[in-house]
Amino acid sequence: MEWDQGAIIIYKYEAFPEGTAVYELERGQMADIHAGVWQAGTSISKSSWGYVENQEYKTATDIIADLVDVISKNGVMLLNVGPRPDGTIPEAEREVLLEIGQWLKVNGEAIYGSQPWHVFGEGPTKVGQGAFTDTERDAYTSRDIRFTSRGKVLYAICLGWPENGQVVIRPLSSHRGHTFNQVSMLGFPHALSWSRDEDGLKIEAPAEKPCRHAYVIKIVP
Repeated sequence: MEWDQGAIIIYKYEAFPEGTAVYELERGQMADIHAGVWQAGTSISKSSWGYVENQEYKTATDIIADLVDVISKNGVMLLNVGPRPDGTIPEAEREVLLEIGQWLKVNGEAIYGSQPWHVFGEGPTKVGQGAFTDTERDAYTSRDIRFTSRGKVLYAICLGWPENGQVVIRPLSSHRGHTFNQVSMLGFPHALSWSRDEDGLKIEAPAEKPCRHAYVIKIVP
């Protein structure tokens, strides 16, 4: 009240009626787009929320993929790190955080201030809904794509680099009715070669990757 600012209440399980506060899944995700904003609370460690010696960490690739999946389903991510008793962040955790930051420098416009599209994505890898499911899913593949949007601009975030050099976005096939004029890849300064038919929007990936981890196709009407 002194700061003249609002506050957000985060709750788990059934602590509050739906719609009265922000729902959190601890170490878990949604299977589809959720009507209200929700939070995925997870840790950079696979087993701890605090500092533990010789613990196993998630990779930047896995955390970025989970972040993208959460954002595509109208969620936000709370990422925990476990500092040492003197307040310093362990080197392994610091390296992961810096890697995530480097990725966001290139691809942040697909994340910050974005909204879900009318479908969250496509691909063979299934994400289970519920708490404590963050280590159960299979690794994402090049066919796993997630969508975010900013105004009329659509972002297709590919969670793996295409092995055959071509990205196929099936929800943007010619019979779906979507119209667009410009297709580019964030971090890549040149035009992309693309075509569209009843199978989907087909994009030829550049010879060089613009970043590590996930890759963002920007589609402008």
